[in-house]
Amino acid sequence: MRTSLFASIASFALLAAASPTIAEEADSLVEALTNGKVNLTFRYRAENVDQDGFAKDAFASTLRTRLKYSTGVFKGFSGVLEFDNVSNIGATAFNNTINGKGRFPVIADPEITEVNQAYLAYTGIDKTTVLAGRVALNMNNQRFVGTVGWRQNDQTWDMTGFINQSVPDLTLTGAYVWNVNRIFGNDHPFGDLDTNTFIMDAKYTGLPFGNITAYGLIIDLNDAPVFGLSSKTFGVRLDGKNKLGDGGLSFVYEAEYANQSDNAANPTNFSADYWHLSAGLTGGGLTGKVGFEKLGSDNGGTVAFQTPLATLHKFNGWADKFLATPVGGLEDFYGSLSYKVQGDGPMKGLKFDAIYHDFSAATGGSYGNELDLQVSKKISKHYYAGLKFADYNAKGFSTDTQKIWFTLGANF
Repeated sequence: MRTSLFASIASFALLAAASPTIAEEADSLVEALTNGKVNLTFRYRAENVDQDGFAKDAFASTLRTRLKYSTGVFKGFSGVLEFDNVSNIGATAFNNTINGKGRFPVIADPEITEVNQAYLAYTGIDKTTVLAGRVALNMNNQRFVGTVGWRQNDQTWDMTGFINQSVPDLTLTGAYVWNVNRIFGNDHPFGDLDTNTFIMDAKYTGLPFGNITAYGLIIDLNDAPVFGLSSKTFGVRLDGKNKLGDGGLSFVYEAEYANQSDNAANPTNFSADYWHLSAGLTGGGLTGKVGFEKLGSDNGGTVAFQTPLATLHKFNGWADKFLATPVGGLEDFYGSLSYKVQGDGPMKGLKFDAIYHDFSAATGGSYGNELDLQVSKKISKHYYAGLKFADYNAKGFSTDTQKIWFTLGANF
């Protein structure tokens, strides 16, 4: 009996946040191959962008089709092969970053057919998984390493890595990445990043009040135009959820600090800090939070803390105005409310989200504010849908932008 491939990669991606399932090892290679699992998913997305400075709105109608095959386990080995296709459905009135339609705002979902994942895993060492190949890897909350799962094409990693859980409540993860497959695809000049990147992570879940994680990310990019993104980042993160009495109410919190400095061929010497603090209450399907995130600036406001390998859409507003941190840094004060319908009936699971951001420079001065709204629901075992809206009001940085998305998905 060994950890299944799905549990292995889930543990690697989520740092063993959930207990793995157990699967019997196949008696032969043929059995491992023929008794594998096939997954087929579809995700339709309609997106409209209204951005000041463009005479016309952008509108994209795209369909992502994903086919995934996972083998069984034989002598500790298993594998995954996953293909993606992103196709336009109807007109292409948007700039997908490679189609030359610069008169429209950007919607970064180019047409793509590619191998999304292809890797081997070995679980023959007790409480250890070793991976090698192309992996869709998310670390922690994806603030520094993530797959950008909101976009139709994932960001993936050509890498080798391991996860070890030999010590109770402690998960150690390490990885070496030699290529980043970005969401823009191979036809984009920076669709791939040639790199020597090291990922280190240690997460301890045995504390009574929460989890503590120490991490390091050393990025060495090999292409001259992106030398400025080569950096060393080391940080610590504390997060938890604690019940308050017997009333069903819980206190949730996050506290994180990191320092980033130049590395390798980066032409600028700098040192900048990252802070993130949030706190909230959750119960009865309702969650409210307030938070503050700061990405600092250095060298007199000429260089800022950057997170180029993150799932950036999750942070600092869904309008994506801060995918690169402005040189003056970024301070983001935010508040959020989320409600998920409880009980039985057709409305069960319907989820509402609202987030308000107030953005300013770390060196002083306002950038703007943003309101984000979302309604989503898992319709049945196989289907889900969502409607999402972002409204960025510029007050010193970039331009007013409104975005709206409709998503319909199916998983088989």
